[in-house]
Amino acid sequence: MRLAVKSIRINGWSFELKKLFWDYLSLIVLAGTVIGLDQWSKELVRTHLQVGEIWSPIAAMTPYLRIVHWKNSGAAFGMLQGFGGVFTILAIIVALVIIYYFPQIPSHDKMLKIALGLQLGGALGNLIDRLTQGYVTDFISVGSFPVFNIADSSITIGVIILALSVWLKDWRMNNETQAAKNESIPPSEPSVPTTQDKKSG
Repeated sequence: MRLAVKSIRINGWSFELKKLFWDYLSLIVLAGTVIGLDQWSKELVRTHLQVGEIWSPIAAMTPYLRIVHWKNSGAAFGMLQGFGGVFTILAIIVALVIIYYFPQIPSHDKMLKIALGLQLGGALGNLIDRLTQGYVTDFISVGSFPVFNIADSSITIGVIILALSVWLKDWRMNNETQAAKNESIPPSEPSVPTTQDKKSG
């Protein structure tokens, strides 16, 4: 007897196996690329620079752009120092929510998928640091801005793309609603002159 499994049902949602496969593959590739670049760059910094040591390829650029080995026990961009345990739990929750929700995103909504993929990669990149090092390695220093890393940048870009995606959806929906209203309004009929109008003319 031959059995063909074409779809599965998860909490009332029906997904095609093929779509599920490609959705998760795209998520793994995008998030995995971010994690790979993030961990590789952090390992370079930890290997070649002491904590607090600064390096810049051009001395004149040092006040504006430099690499500095920095330990961060807080959130992204050095905020809320000492709350590493809290952010570890939050990162795990965020990752699980993204992994669960990702297949439910319509195939045409590329911006939302990219946004969540970047956020997942960034969250897991910093989570790996917290679990293996006990802190997050930051190293990109621009002017007086807080030191950050590739994972932080990925999360930030993901949030920006997500906000832009939501704004574009609202804008399109408002335009479609307005267009539907305009189509529903019947054209005005030309006025017929009355007897009074004829006399006055």
